[in-house]
Amino acid sequence: MEEQELTGEIIGCAMTVHSALGPGFVESIHRNALGHELGKAGIQFECLKPILVHYDGVIVGKFEADMVVEGKVLLELKAVQTLVTAHETQLVNYLAATGIEIGLLINFGASSLQFKRKTRLFRKPPDSDFTL
Repeated sequence: MEEQELTGEIIGCAMTVHSALGPGFVESIHRNALGHELGKAGIQFECLKPILVHYDGVIVGKFEADMVVEGKVLLELKAVQTLVTAHETQLVNYLAATGIEIGLLINFGASSLQFKRKTRLFRKPPDSDFTL
């Protein structure tokens, strides 16, 4: 499945979860429910995947990615009232650490599902006149 199509499927599953559960639960409940929906859709995923961070040839830290879907999309899940820039930065840093190109920041804590698609590297939009 192509990344654009895959991220659409993931967002659809997240919307189903948010519609059913609403914003009142902790992140782990939403993660488990999203995993259930992804499984029903036949989408492979890993929860709480350990990731090592390397610097200058040594391991300097580790973190757990909330979910990695099909080995192609890293999910950072939140259950907060609103997303802030620090959440986006966290996702981009996780993408850099893993080498995964695409990530989704998904917030189940707001009254409507919030999500942002981020890439590890800057990509010029196809219809843009913007140049570096």
